Amino acid sequence: MHRNESHLARLAAHAETMLHGELAEQTGAICTRVSADETIEVLLITTSETHHWTIPKGRAIDGLKPYEVAERKAWEKAGVRGKARENPFGYYTYLKVLDADNTMPSMVAVHVLEVENISATFPKSGQHITQWLTPSEAAIHVEEPELKGLISRLIGPPTD
Repeated sequence: MHRNESHLARLAAHAETMLHGELAEQTGAICTRVSADETIEVLLITTSETHHWTIPKGRAIDGLKPYEVAERKAWEKAGVRGKARENPFGYYTYLKVLDADNTMPSMVAVHVLEVENISATFPKSGQHITQWLTPSEAAIHVEEPELKGLISRLIGPPTD
């Protein structure tokens, strides 16, 4: 994978694989809170391997519904608890880094999670950097165009 290639160019190399349904399926959470000045903030975390900004996400967990997986991953990776919406807010694709020479296309079903509690200690504390940003700032920080679009949808008046 060449860093000077755009995200879409790197993903395009896997188009045939994705067309045959050979991709990892994951669930993620766009974690939100309302700041003191009444603006929406989005939580970003760094990835384990590449240290790029993203949202908490992971593979399915037996016995849990997708929105419950989003809640679990937000807790395990970022120390936030809250209620995720049952229906996905949207989807995005990215290349999951398996090792230095291998990537796998992944599709992430994204649920919005309204944060109710933040803890300093959680299962993967110290493994990810976390940062709260406005949706417009968060969209700038993430690499994946589809994730940028999902986060950007949070700009403006809240909707249900």
